[in-house]
Amino acid sequence: GGIIQMTFQSVLIMSGNLSFLNWLTAIPAFMCFDDAFLCHFWPSAAASLPAATPVPIARNVISWAFGSLIAFLSVPVVRNLFARRQVMNGSFDPLRLVGTYGAFGTIEKERLEIIISSAKDAKGPWKEYQLPVKPGDVMRQPRWISPYHYRLDWQLWIATCYGTIDNHPWIYNLMIKLLERDEEVIQSLLAFDPWEGERPKYIRADLYRYKFHDPKRKVAPKDAAQTMGRRYKNGILEQDEKEETKQGAQPYWDREFVQRYFPRQGVATLESLRQLRGYNFL
Repeated sequence: GGIIQMTFQSVLIMSGNLSFLNWLTAIPAFMCFDDAFLCHFWPSAAASLPAATPVPIARNVISWAFGSLIAFLSVPVVRNLFARRQVMNGSFDPLRLVGTYGAFGTIEKERLEIIISSAKDAKGPWKEYQLPVKPGDVMRQPRWISPYHYRLDWQLWIATCYGTIDNHPWIYNLMIKLLERDEEVIQSLLAFDPWEGERPKYIRADLYRYKFHDPKRKVAPKDAAQTMGRRYKNGILEQDEKEETKQGAQPYWDREFVQRYFPRQGVATLESLRQLRGYNFL
């Protein structure tokens, strides 16, 4: 059982850009290995092991009976694994002895992302905040993060899966910190400071749909330039980057505007965020 679990988790880790979840799942599997098995890797420790004793018949009978029961009850669980729409975190027997566990049953080809941007004037220009690993700048190559877990990047994506911003009031607090230019937030949670020390006055959050770029789709230079993130310097696209776009540089992502996430109309300021009722940001 330990070997199967370790092998399965290793395959998952090698096949995807996963964070620490699979690494944590693999650790308990070490407890399945007894001293006799581990001594194959540390022969010097074998001499200190006590002599092996026969396993009682009753224990063998109980172990085989319990194993057979679990195998029988796991049949619908295995069927669920191969289903087109998997049931996650569910049970298939009245006593809940077996079940399915995990965060996601399927992997989608598209994802929604919350993009926060700010400006010194409500008419613009607006500058987007780029996080270390989440999709934002379509020209930025996806990063390998395993085994680390970037909590804010993850939570902003999770927020798109469960309702409106009212279900995630911490985002209000995040935007307040960005407008206040909280150094701890700017330096530790963002990929870089888009304002280079300046302080914006207005802020908003938009919802975009991202998917990997189709090489067959040609991107107009102005479309690519609008989402280049780091390729902007003080809000102006540098000349060499313009030339690079004209020469056929392709983005890693295609993105489509879905809707305004917050506020529904207009823009938010530090004062309006602080005056929101029902939330305490202090």
